This record gives sequence, C-alpha cells and structure tokens, in this order.
Amino acid sequence: MEARPIPALPKTHLHVHFTGSMRHTTLVELARRHRVHLPDALEEEWPPHLHATDERGWFRFQRLYDIARSVLRTEEDVRRLVRETAEDEAAEGSGWLEIQVDPSGYGARFGGLTPFTELVMDAAREASEASGVGVGVIIAANRTRHPLDARTLARLAVQYAGHGVVGFGLSNDERRGRAYDFDAAFRIAKRAGLLSTPHGGELLGPASVRACLDALGADRIGHGVRAADDPALLDTLAARGVTLEVCPASNVGLGVFAAPEDVPVRQIFEAGVPIALGADDPLLFGSRLTRQYELAREVHGFTDAELAELARCSIRGSSAPADLQKRMLEDVDAWLRTPAP
Repeated sequence: MEARPIPALPKTHLHVHFTGSMRHTTLVELARRHRVHLPDALEEEWPPHLHATDERGWFRFQRLYDIARSVLRTEEDVRRLVRETAEDEAAEGSGWLEIQVDPSGYGARFGGLTPFTELVMDAAREASEASGVGVGVIIAANRTRHPLDARTLARLAVQYAGHGVVGFGLSNDERRGRAYDFDAAFRIAKRAGLLSTPHGGELLGPASVRACLDALGADRIGHGVRAADDPALLDTLAARGVTLEVCPASNVGLGVFAAPEDVPVRQIFEAGVPIALGADDPLLFGSRLTRQYELAREVHGFTDAELAELARCSIRGSSAPADLQKRMLEDVDAWLRTPAP
C-alpha cells in the first residue's frame, strides 16, 4: 500500500484553538512555575477522558480548558505558546496556520481586549519568522455570551483585518446560542473582508450547519460533520465550495461519534465537499494534525492521492496569500510524484 510520509505532505491547519494548541509539557511546566494546581486529568491521567455530548460533560471539558488557560500569566507565556505551536506545525508539514482565539477569555489578565490581541498578533509575527510557517489569527466570539459581546469582538477583529487577523469565528457549545443571534457581528466582519468561520454541526445536526450558511454567510464551518445526515445539505456545501474543518480525533474524544470509523470523513469527501482536517485542541485530545491524516489513511482507507486532495482543500480553503497557496499546491503535486517507500 502507498505510504508516503504524511509530515512531508504540505498542508495548512485551519482549526486549532489558542490554549488548546499548547504542548502538554509546557502546560505542566507553566503550572508549576505559577503554582497552578492541575487536576489528574491534565497531568498524571493525560489526555483526559472526555464525553461532552451532555451538559455535564461539556462543563467538564470547558472547566479543563479554563484551568489550562489559567497557566498563561505573562507575555512570555503567550509568546512561548504561539512559538511552540508554530514549531510543531512546521514539524508536521504545515505551511500555514490559522489559530483561533477569544480575547475576552484573556483580556482581564493582559490589560484588556486590545492589548491582548496585539500581543497575540505580535507573537504570531515572531513565530512565523522563526518557524517559516505563516500564521493568521481568527478572532472568535463565544456562543454562551451575549451577541453584543460578539459585535465588540467583530469590531476589534476589523481593526486588524489585513494586519494579522484573517477571520471571525463563533465557538463553544452550539446548543447555547443560535447562529441567527450573531448575524450582526458576522456582517461587521464580512464587510471588512474577513472570513466567516463559525462552528456548527458538531453537537447539533444539519440545521446548525444551515444556520451557519444562511445567517452567518459561512466561508468555512468548524466541524460540520453532522451535515452528513442530510445529503441535500452536502450538495449545497459542495456547490458553494464551503470547507468543513473536520476534526476526527476531537469528534471521538467528545463523544460525538463512538469510534474513528464512525466519523463520516469518507462520506463528506465523496460528496465533493472540501475538507480541511484539524486537531481542534491537541492539549485536550492528545493528537496533532498529522494524526488526523493518519486516521484518514488507516481508518477510512484514503489513498495518497486522496490525502493529497485533502491537503489541497486545506490550502484552497485558507486565507494564505495567493503566492504561498500556489507554491504549496505545487509542493503537494511534488509529494505525490515522489515514489512511495
């Protein structure tokens, strides 16, 4: 069977959250430095056993994320997180990274929304120069907060459109906060040319995906896997060229699907919907981007030609500059021409 090395396959990473991108070793080190107590699930029993399809399970998942976020206390902590994430992406063959962050979860500790956002963007520039991986920032609103907060974040994102911020997202528990309630925020962002990248179709069904399309003008959808329950919706996504940021390990880790083979990667792919594989929160799910491609190969039977097409979809669906996209697409073709070992 073909088995070209996946880390050598050029690709982009479009679905990874800020704190969730942290190395586990860094989490433990910073927790000890800042005297933050970590529960067993984030230390001795890592990665944690999660199941977030019910309210209690989601609360536990969010609590672990909040604890992990609390170890970020200094500017250097933030710069280190972004630098190490870019280094890890480079090692896995990513030429472009889009990291998603909700500044309202960090602003109180770093002097406010604007100072924290500028810190992240400066860290992203440094990390990009050091690693060779392009880094774009997606500002994300929180579904569990008031839609007016989302408008504030959209205006913040617009200030830096073209200067590091590439998109506007909507994350957290999609069962709490309808997409339609956030349409004004997304109009603000889209008028400035930012990509619309809301989460949908993870914990809820196809209607959640349709709401992202109809109300938020989604260019990409975080997860979106439940669209597989509606063949007509898959046809719509394919016709519009809307990329789904599919995160197989995360879907299983949160209990959305019982096993890797249940994640409908093959069904979505064969329906002609662009897929950009993502790791979501490596810190909590224990795997990074390469593993998602390995699952596509090992579990879903993707050939190297099909893996190459997944990589192309991730490149075309990104906000990477046109010249970088062209170069990466050429490098994907070169990877495929290389004889398999």
